Amino acid sequence: MKRVIRIAFLSEHASPLALLGSQDAGGQNVYVDELSRQLGRLGYAVDIFTRRDSGASPEVVAWAPGVRVINLAADPPIFVPKDELWPLMPTFLEALLSFMVRDGARYDLVHGNFWMSGWVAAQLRRRIRIPAVQIFHATGKTKQRHQGPNDSSPAGRIAAELAIVRDVDRLIAQCPSERDELIDDYGADPHKVVLIPSAVNTERFYPVPCEQARRRIGLDADAFVVVYVGRMLPRKDVRNLVRAFALLVQRLETEHGQLSGVFDRRSLQLLLVGGETSDANPIATPEIGVLQDLAAQLGIADRVRFIGKRQPDELRFFYGAGDVAVTTPWYEPFGLTPLEAMACGRPVIGSAVGGIAFTVQDGLTGLLVPPADPAALALALYQLRMNPEVCAHMGLAARQRAEQEFTWAIVARRTAALYQSLLASQLPRSEIGRPGRLVPLHPEP
Repeated sequence: MKRVIRIAFLSEHASPLALLGSQDAGGQNVYVDELSRQLGRLGYAVDIFTRRDSGASPEVVAWAPGVRVINLAADPPIFVPKDELWPLMPTFLEALLSFMVRDGARYDLVHGNFWMSGWVAAQLRRRIRIPAVQIFHATGKTKQRHQGPNDSSPAGRIAAELAIVRDVDRLIAQCPSERDELIDDYGADPHKVVLIPSAVNTERFYPVPCEQARRRIGLDADAFVVVYVGRMLPRKDVRNLVRAFALLVQRLETEHGQLSGVFDRRSLQLLLVGGETSDANPIATPEIGVLQDLAAQLGIADRVRFIGKRQPDELRFFYGAGDVAVTTPWYEPFGLTPLEAMACGRPVIGSAVGGIAFTVQDGLTGLLVPPADPAALALALYQLRMNPEVCAHMGLAARQRAEQEFTWAIVARRTAALYQSLLASQLPRSEIGRPGRLVPLHPEP
């Protein structure tokens, strides 16, 4: 009988137990949750190691068939922003090794998520002599390049990333631009880099009839609705969308005024979904306050509706209420919300950066525009507003692309193939599936 292969999944700040859309919770949480579930369905045993941030959290949570979440005690059990977790990683590593001793757990492979967990993965590779796979989700050099002085990463991040790239056995890139970053910016061996795009849960995100979605959330059935779903952070540049929407309103007012002298402002609406709380609180989410002030200054406050944070099972109704979804960040390592919108059968206008330029097919499933260019975005919105049949056709193509290329089952199969290839290349055939040996916590020099 074939032995179950055990995977140690490391995700120091992004637990699947966390509420999505809150501080430091987002795409990585989704990746860890969805991929671990799918690997469990394929017969793998996955333990997700994350840092305990609440005294009420049990050490071990049975999360899904074949999947456990292990909450490690790494200093006070309170929330700590991810950029302040780096000094806690040695404690995290020792807590993980201690858990292995107590639980009797042995792992065949370690899979690191984000750079801090990547450091732990590289240490485990040496300490318990098992292969290590790493996915960064975002790299420090790219963040520094785009955020400059606003980058809040710890000083040691890039040096740690360089060491991880050198030491682990395989690196997962989610899109071609990330693969190029790893090779060009970090000197990764191209043979170690494997392209495995992330995905969307097409059973959770699926097309909802527009009229039904709008009735549910109270929107005008006849309006042209633009929707943004995501975190409210400056780098997501929702301000660019608000400015572009104002330009669209201005253009249509001018054109309609020339034709009939009347323009119904209700025929255009902008829906902004996201934040730290469910009530779009500008105190809890300062960026919402910035956007509210900007909308007022541009004279479109009556056309912009702030929704606040919503949970994943609700989001299909907000995507479904829109004619088009928009996301134009300055940079985006991959980006899951464009895929969510596509799975909901909506075309996406996205900035031509990072993973968005890979997932959105320009002219087929949506439109790509330069980042930080409200005029270009306004023109793209105008084109879809004036061509509803094209807009609808793109939405159908978007759903088809999501189903064919970007499901978590596909990601799991590709990841499992990577695991099997790595295990086969590192061990004799008779040893595949045999657990790594646990060495002492403090081996003799």
